Amino acid sequence: MENGKYVDGSIYIYAPNKGAPVFFAIFFAISCLLHTYQCFHYRSWRLTGLYVFCGVLFTAGYITREIGAFLYGNVDIYITTVVLVYAAPPVFELANYMVLGRILYYVPHLSPIHPGRVLTTFAAISSIVEALNANGASYSANTNLPQSKQNLGHVLIKVSLLMQLVVVTLFLLLAIVFQRRTIRAGIRNARLSNALTTLYCSEALLLTRTVYRVVEYFSIDQLHYADGIDPNTLSPILRYEWFFYVFEASLMLCNTWLINIRHPRRFLPESTKIYLDRDGVTEITGPGYRDDRNFVMTLIDPFDLISLIRGRDKETAFWNQPQTGSNMNGHHMQLDDQGEISHSDRRSRKMDPEANAV
Repeated sequence: MENGKYVDGSIYIYAPNKGAPVFFAIFFAISCLLHTYQCFHYRSWRLTGLYVFCGVLFTAGYITREIGAFLYGNVDIYITTVVLVYAAPPVFELANYMVLGRILYYVPHLSPIHPGRVLTTFAAISSIVEALNANGASYSANTNLPQSKQNLGHVLIKVSLLMQLVVVTLFLLLAIVFQRRTIRAGIRNARLSNALTTLYCSEALLLTRTVYRVVEYFSIDQLHYADGIDPNTLSPILRYEWFFYVFEASLMLCNTWLINIRHPRRFLPESTKIYLDRDGVTEITGPGYRDDRNFVMTLIDPFDLISLIRGRDKETAFWNQPQTGSNMNGHHMQLDDQGEISHSDRRSRKMDPEANAV
């Protein structure tokens, strides 16, 4: 049992638990295999393939942590497990960016941003955050640098961690703005609500985990400024391993299993060209959302405010274009209040039976 006391020779401060890493490695591996199956089953590699990659990182990370539990003085093993375990959540974030993009594709006329730009916009911001974090780590870890440079490194890491909180908050605000628009438009679609609810739960877990990381680093930071510090006087968040397993391992395990159980493709169509009509119940196959601007402009102006001011955005609003027959491609299906599909025209899209589960 942990007593919060420093264990001689341990990089972790405590003696790592030998059973917990086995548990998490097994259940992350099972989740990863299930994600792989679901990618094939739903044909959703492009949408959810990153969840598989996350599972691989987590599984490898906890296998390495199990090895480190026996060799808790080995620096290389410690660094490896930290890199693997802490590299997976940002990738998980990228996967969530893609899911929100697909949600916006489903109701394009109410999207605050071009759905295809959700990933590139937030990924670009996240890359800046990671660059700050990497530079901060290199400065703070290099004891050959002047103390002022090392202090700058600590500041950069703190800024990057706080910016991570900002990025998650902005992402949630984008989703909330979109949902408020759907509510005001009178859209009460079960599929859309389920997809958004799942995304909110996932982001809440990620946000909680990020807050933990911020608190953890601010606690670790004192190690760089005080020589001969007594490890037994450090913050409990560093001296007790259960903080890590509750606020890091458990939260991310719940997150990956959440996506397994409430897989995005249960609620969202396979193609980005299938979208909801303004009535909120009719699914239509259209030409898809296009953006003819160059890639640089989409990063500079992801909301395409220039086109909005000039009125050019109306040209890409395919949902306002007149349709012939049931729709532009002869595809027209009706969803009832529970999200069930009833076919009303010449062609229908084969849906998985689980897709209507709430």
